[in-house]
Amino acid sequence: MENTKIFLPGTTIEVTLDKKGISNGVLSNIFMTGGLVLSQMSQLTGLEPYIIQNWIKRGFLSPPVRKQYSRRQFCRVVIINMLKESLQLEKIVSLLTYINGQLDDESDDLIDDSKLYDYYVDLLFRIESEAVETKDYGKIVTEEVKDYTEPKEGSRERLEKVLVIMLYAHYAARMMKKAEELLTAL
Repeated sequence: MENTKIFLPGTTIEVTLDKKGISNGVLSNIFMTGGLVLSQMSQLTGLEPYIIQNWIKRGFLSPPVRKQYSRRQFCRVVIINMLKESLQLEKIVSLLTYINGQLDDESDDLIDDSKLYDYYVDLLFRIESEAVETKDYGKIVTEEVKDYTEPKEGSRERLEKVLVIMLYAHYAARMMKKAEELLTAL
């Protein structure tokens, strides 16, 4: 795999997707001194501030504490942002509710959104570096989440299903982009 610059999925953060754990490293640096304000969230996601505020009003994530967004909230916004390239917002909410219950209440989450995002980015790295076929997504997801500790029985199975769906959504977005490029070239 080439060490080309790409954007972390759902963000405007340019990285070289050259190793496992890249999203964790980048986000650890960004959140080293605490949370982000709305303007920083907007800049790092490419979303207008009103969209993020609307998602809070609609209960897609919890509100910021003292106008500061946590890493967990940032990752929720990023996950929604990247999935909306190929899925309807209602389907994204349904998917996230499946894994994390009430979206504006983090106490019932089966996985922290930042860990979910890290798994996802690591899986993308693996898919690209190993040229994994779509039929093998389930297998590599199972391998990738072997370190996940279930807060309750059945959590791992839910996590695996969600990650496979996220990978297919990513693949669908790539295919849609390629189709649009080919149409433009006509």
